[in-house]
Amino acid sequence: MNAVPPRLASERVLIPGPAGNLESIVDQPTPGDATIVGVVCHPHPQFGGTMTNKVVYTLARAFNELGATAVRFNYRAVGASEGSYDEGNGETDDALAVMAWAQRRWPAAQLWLGGFSFGGAVAIKAAAQVPVQRLVTVAPAIRRVTMDVASRPHASWLVIQGDNDDLVDAASTQAWAASLQPPPELVVLPGVDHFFHGRLNDLREIVVRWVRDPQQPAVRG
Repeated sequence: MNAVPPRLASERVLIPGPAGNLESIVDQPTPGDATIVGVVCHPHPQFGGTMTNKVVYTLARAFNELGATAVRFNYRAVGASEGSYDEGNGETDDALAVMAWAQRRWPAAQLWLGGFSFGGAVAIKAAAQVPVQRLVTVAPAIRRVTMDVASRPHASWLVIQGDNDDLVDAASTQAWAASLQPPPELVVLPGVDHFFHGRLNDLREIVVRWVRDPQQPAVRG
């Protein structure tokens, strides 16, 4: 299984957001119109999170391997993005703005959404407002998400969690996922920390395998 497509065109763009322009990177595996676009949300901006985070990059590459164009972006006040930090609320609005931009640019494409840590919470909240075909959340910051049956994203949804995560408790994530109806697909990786050190290739392979065959077992070693 190749880690990246043989050819990948990357483009830096400024996407209009609710608080100003959002610095973004578009990675497209095939020329022309995209049939799938995956937007990826990065970790907490006040703790060094950016669109170049290794887990975010890995999610984008997994989407590319599946034939999707990947769009990474910096929230407001990160990098060259304008605006100021807004406790996750404005950052969710930023994600929605990027999703809307992607839908305008590729109106016939499926929309996927991914996120890591704080970005996982942002992705969940965004997907509850705008329908997406697939949702991938890695070690999502579930304490930032208040959800009832009506607000659960109605997407094919994968949650990936390490059981050695010192920032997002694995047991809490498992209980939270089980409480949702229907529950998302949950993959728990033993011995994996919050940042997936040494296991990024496993993360990429899990995403690719799940999209290609959703009937794979939920828990893998």
